[in-house]
Amino acid sequence: MVAIRRLVGVLMLSLAGGGPVCAADTFSDCTDCPILVVIPAGTARIGSPPGEPGRETFEEPRHTVTIAKPFALGRTPVTQAEWQAVMGSNPSRFKNDTRPVESVSWIEVQTFLHRLNEKTGQHYRLPTETEWEYAARAGGDTRYPWGDEIGVGKAACVGCGSRWDGEQTAPVGSFPPNRFGLFDMAGNVWQWTQDCWSANYQGAPADGSARTGPETCSRVIRGGSWGNSPAHLRCAKRMRFASDFRFIDIGVRIARDLD
Repeated sequence: MVAIRRLVGVLMLSLAGGGPVCAADTFSDCTDCPILVVIPAGTARIGSPPGEPGRETFEEPRHTVTIAKPFALGRTPVTQAEWQAVMGSNPSRFKNDTRPVESVSWIEVQTFLHRLNEKTGQHYRLPTETEWEYAARAGGDTRYPWGDEIGVGKAACVGCGSRWDGEQTAPVGSFPPNRFGLFDMAGNVWQWTQDCWSANYQGAPADGSARTGPETCSRVIRGGSWGNSPAHLRCAKRMRFASDFRFIDIGVRIARDLD
């Protein structure tokens, strides 16, 4: 039987096209599994609006998506302790149980997910890039999860005003969460998504599903990192790497289907 470690509702807000929703119900499927946040269904605008500083052609056209069903998303990026519990090893450069695992490829993440599914009997997966941006915006429509200015002490990046800037990863949860109760949606480590890379959003699914392609396709990463400028932390920012690529600023945040 799956063990539920925690279930707490702490925040109510209204999403576009919907009524009040509980935005921070959290649970865990086992004692050393990642804590997950229930992300409510809703509608959002995906991509950057014209005139947004740092906007790139990869982020257009802006379009509306509807997430029809709630899903669960990791409250933080997967930590080194959580990766070690499943994989039996820790590939990270900046070693500490409470820091995000990094230096993991998209392919290695697939192995992690497979083993976690076997362990829990659940369906863990990567979020689609649309689900990721929807969760990062959390009902808002600003440049960053917290507003239109980078501010000070909101994240780890080059110029974010933290002691980890440009040096190394920060322990997960070192900065305030967004309105869905998610930590480190901007900065700290880039996060793999399920999607194959596309040069723009022409023909993008309106239901939040992933863009598919050959197994060898480049995969989308989101969120920016401790080694990037604030422009890379924008909610709409997207980049790509080969599925076997790994680096010291790329980690992972996992999703899970809900019954």
